[in-house]
Amino acid sequence: MHRRHAPHRARIASLALAATIALPAATAAPAAGIGNHTPVAGPHEAASVGWATANGGTDGGAGAAPESTYVVSNRAELLAALDNRGAPDEPKIVYVQGTIHGNEAADGRLLGEQDYAPGYDIEQYLSCFTDQGWSDQTHDYCGQTRRLRTTGSNNLKRQQEIKIPSNTTVLGLGTDAGLDATNVMLHVDSDIVIRNLTIEAPVDWFSSWDPWDGEEGSWNARFDAMSSVTAHNIWVDHVTFTDGAYPDSAAPTGPNGKPANRHDGLFDMKDGTDFVTITNSRFLAHDKTMLLGSGDGNADTDAGRLRVTIAGNLFEGTSQRSPRVRFGNVHVLNNLYVADVNDPISPIRSTANGGHAYFLGFGHDSSVISEGNAFEYTGPGADESIIVAHWNGTEFADSGSWFNARPVDVEALAAAAYSHNQQAALAEAEANGTTAPVWALAGFSNDVRWDPAEEYPYTPLTTYADVKWHGKHATGAGELLVQHP
Repeated sequence: MHRRHAPHRARIASLALAATIALPAATAAPAAGIGNHTPVAGPHEAASVGWATANGGTDGGAGAAPESTYVVSNRAELLAALDNRGAPDEPKIVYVQGTIHGNEAADGRLLGEQDYAPGYDIEQYLSCFTDQGWSDQTHDYCGQTRRLRTTGSNNLKRQQEIKIPSNTTVLGLGTDAGLDATNVMLHVDSDIVIRNLTIEAPVDWFSSWDPWDGEEGSWNARFDAMSSVTAHNIWVDHVTFTDGAYPDSAAPTGPNGKPANRHDGLFDMKDGTDFVTITNSRFLAHDKTMLLGSGDGNADTDAGRLRVTIAGNLFEGTSQRSPRVRFGNVHVLNNLYVADVNDPISPIRSTANGGHAYFLGFGHDSSVISEGNAFEYTGPGADESIIVAHWNGTEFADSGSWFNARPVDVEALAAAAYSHNQQAALAEAEANGTTAPVWALAGFSNDVRWDPAEEYPYTPLTTYADVKWHGKHATGAGELLVQHP
């Protein structure tokens, strides 16, 4: 059972954890490993906080033989290193130098939209929709356009998806290491560590339009920056996730008068993904940021799994899903959320402010614990309702969080969001003579039936100033010293 964390409650923290989360007062000198002293990232280092410490722990390629240590600077070298001379699941350490381009062809060319589907045109694609939906008969080119979109999407998948096998540590060298135009795939693998990289989300040039998705229709992009499918024991640390050079705000305008969505998630987890820790990372200017669990009907794969810790990160300009949770026991600890109504690249508008944005979403059969998070939302009409959204969940607890530097009752906001949807669901069931959904009959509770302190040791930050300082100055790629092997 979750208990509110009193400031005096004792917890034991490892040295690495102290460098990860525990900070001194913002006016004091930064602790070792934070701020003006860049922590050194060892190639054999294991996760020291969160759910990734459970189930045997997560140390990636620790213990790799010298011949299984690689330095890579292009796509071909990265793929060869991950293959590890035909033994991909044996321990390996992969150092990334510079930016690796997922759209790099074998001859070194960087592929673009027309290389994947020559002749495809998004305006022609949109012109084939009628009031009844898509029709090959709308124009003589519609059938070919439909086939080109599918071909382009499949070619993108084959080119840009890079699978990280089990027992792998990937470390960025210096301050400019990263991947772009790449879907980093963690698929049925385990014991993976990824640190000190900038990952620029792949652009889906062939995103599909669904006029019946929502009140205004919706775009559905196919590729995440990072995807976890049936993987477990994952530690992501000091990684910067971004749309980079291709923000959705610069995409062509769709039928709903808004730019096309050419990105899916920054880091999505589904199909039984488990024992994940995400620390000291940055999630920047993105729409669908982090989805845990892909459907309310996926209890067979997700129930009892999706145990994730999200600690000490910065979410800036993220419109939704930071995270949105189904099924999982998720600990959202000491993160900094920053958003502005009129941000020029990623404007954030809550439901109360005429949009759909939110930070935390608690969904079907989930148990979410929010602790010591700092939420900053500014601009005309900005209000605290943006903090939490209800998506058929019933259990949510919070302690010690702030909104615009002042303490905020996030549990009350969660209960209000639940109540609003509950009343609508009950009224609809009564009007239709049907049974109300289980979640609407269950009632809201802040008793989430588990306590992170009973699962792993940690020391939370307890002041707004410390959480803000950490989010602004100790997160993202380039904050670690990774020594060349």
